Amino acid sequence: MTAADVRGSDPGDGRISTPSADRARVWSADAPTTSALPPLAPDHDAPVVPDWSEVVEHFREGLIVCDADGVVRHVSPVAERLVPEVVPGEVLAAAGVAALGGDGRVEFTHHDRRLRLRPVALSHARRCWYVEDVTESVSRADALLAERARSLFLAVVGEKLGNPLHPDRAAAAVARLAVPTVADVAVLVLAPRSGRARWWRAVRAEDEVPAVDSGVLPAAALPAAIEAGLAGTEPHALDWLVEQAAEAGWLPGLDVTGATARVVPLPGRDEPVGVLLVARRAGRWYDEADIDLVRAFAARAGAALTTAMLYRDQAEVADTLQASLVPVEPAEASGVQWGTAYRPAQAGLRIGGDFYGSHRLPDGGSVFFLGDVSGKGVEAAVFTGQLRQCLHALHRVETQPGRLLKLLNDALLETTQAHGQGRFATMVLGVARPHRDGGLTLTLAGGGHLPPLVLRASGEVEVVPLSGMLIGVVPDPRIGEATVHLAPGETCLLYSDGVTEARGGWRGDEQFGADRLLTAVTGCHRMPAPALAERVEQVTCDWLAHGDHDDIAVLALRATGAAGRASRHLHAVPGPTSAEPTRELPE
Repeated sequence: MTAADVRGSDPGDGRISTPSADRARVWSADAPTTSALPPLAPDHDAPVVPDWSEVVEHFREGLIVCDADGVVRHVSPVAERLVPEVVPGEVLAAAGVAALGGDGRVEFTHHDRRLRLRPVALSHARRCWYVEDVTESVSRADALLAERARSLFLAVVGEKLGNPLHPDRAAAAVARLAVPTVADVAVLVLAPRSGRARWWRAVRAEDEVPAVDSGVLPAAALPAAIEAGLAGTEPHALDWLVEQAAEAGWLPGLDVTGATARVVPLPGRDEPVGVLLVARRAGRWYDEADIDLVRAFAARAGAALTTAMLYRDQAEVADTLQASLVPVEPAEASGVQWGTAYRPAQAGLRIGGDFYGSHRLPDGGSVFFLGDVSGKGVEAAVFTGQLRQCLHALHRVETQPGRLLKLLNDALLETTQAHGQGRFATMVLGVARPHRDGGLTLTLAGGGHLPPLVLRASGEVEVVPLSGMLIGVVPDPRIGEATVHLAPGETCLLYSDGVTEARGGWRGDEQFGADRLLTAVTGCHRMPAPALAERVEQVTCDWLAHGDHDDIAVLALRATGAAGRASRHLHAVPGPTSAEPTRELPE
């Protein structure tokens, strides 16, 4: 091999070159080793040319040179270390390294090292191979790719579990996300509630979304490893974990022989919210990096589940409180048919500042009421709850409507002053007593509320002249009182200002008003009480055309007659042109 050969072998890469071919000699292609290289020709006048064998020894790559017959003529020290099977003077194929027989660049694993091979053609059909150990660089690249994959996986997990609202859906998502990145089978077990523990399982499916199923186990039947995880510890007996998971039936289709598993607690607020069991098939053992990834995944899953459960607990409390604040349907009473309609201003809360209800009296009568407190939303609903509780207690000691309303006024004043509130209410409160002929006598008391309407059997609509002062404002308010007699089939209608003050119409800002309400109920005297209340709500909402509105409440009570039954069929409601006259009852 001449200097020209070396230069031509890899032009421009700076690996092997000579300043002048006629001023120096390099090793002969026939020499078997670098020790056989001839000495440089003495030329005291010429510059000193280095011994190229010494230069080659310091190359990062190893060098293997073969002649045209495939006989190894030179092996550099680096190549001797990386490919010890290659011996100078022997045929290269005898080394048994398959990668050395190719014509292109290749990477292969040899003696637990990653080698990169680059062949170069020389003159006279000779060949040279550069051999480089890339184990460290490949390991660093693999580690970087693995870290990027882990970061991407955890980012996806954070996105998928970023806003959980339901524990069951969050748990199913956790199990599904664990497969196949961290497990072939993943089982999530939540901390037991009421003696039972729910679990979700995801199983790896080739080229398909992991299948997820769930079940329930008694807390006493949980595997010991799961109990340990729920206690905050991380079991490490791998065979033991696989055996317990298999006995629980959690490893379907997984050959437990050689399989590996781990159990990791899911951090919660004070104690683990659950545990995650991950299992892999034989040959996919969990190394330290895998365990770190599982723990990081479990931390995110625990945070998501804790948030979901907190939301669930708060929702349960809210539902319980809402159920206690929603108006209660009037109690059944002899000779009375009740009809109600209720639509809060904030539909999502299901509660508001309007209320109604009734209580039976020992003498067969009923105390009934409809009112409206100041404000909207939760605070108004809480105030209505206080007012209803006061009525529930006070009607047992006083049944005369006027005096009962004054007692309620005193109780509300005491409550609002104690809490520094400035709330008040308007209300109509009455007592209904049945007659032997099937009619009803209504004794009404008013506290600043809209006057009731009476639908007579003749079709007339009467306005009850009931006034009075607000409840909960002054110590001794003026209470309006009136008495109304209902014949069988006649109805008294109470409503809140959410009906008359509803804004809509063509311009969108016109109030519905009392006149439109009178027109809407005229001709409805044969309607059962529930249908009448529903009609009032419907015409009001039609007027609103889905716009904002105040709380709407309607209470209708109808005298059912001696038989205690109202008419079973509805009658057509006449249009506004057929409205019958309206008159006001005398005080």
